Amino acid sequence: MGESGSIGQRVEQIAASVTGQAGIEFVHYEIAGSKRNPTVRLIIDKPGGVTLEDCAQVSRDVEAVLDKDDFIPTAYILEVSSPGIERELFKLSDFEKFTGHDARVKVRQPIRGQRNFAGRIAAVTGSDIEFEDRTSGTVRIPFDTIAKANLLVDLTEDFKKGQAK
Repeated sequence: MGESGSIGQRVEQIAASVTGQAGIEFVHYEIAGSKRNPTVRLIIDKPGGVTLEDCAQVSRDVEAVLDKDDFIPTAYILEVSSPGIERELFKLSDFEKFTGHDARVKVRQPIRGQRNFAGRIAAVTGSDIEFEDRTSGTVRIPFDTIAKANLLVDLTEDFKKGQAK
């Protein structure tokens, strides 16, 4: 979920500052690839979705600061994108924001013998997510046990809604 070292922290600070000034939500960052040629990935969003121009502008602005500060010791690739249709949920605030939406959640340790859940985010209480799993009903999932989570989009249902108009 992001690099814990000082490079990762600095990338996160720069990206959050740049996107905040542009009225865009900074969702997440990741540093991947080799140390000799890392890829810095930034995920951004805004109500109604981000445009290609939003991504390009954030890329230019972040790159200008990264190049000026020159704290990444090698050449790097910078990628800026939207979270996508099945947005990954990284923070507790993401679960709060998407309460009522369908999601898939994978936990590190089984809860009632189950590690993978698919259903609806019902509520967030403290640091627990109340989840309506399609197979096992209501489950309380502690946020710190989540290995990976993302929104689920049922294109069949969305298509039916579009046809009904």
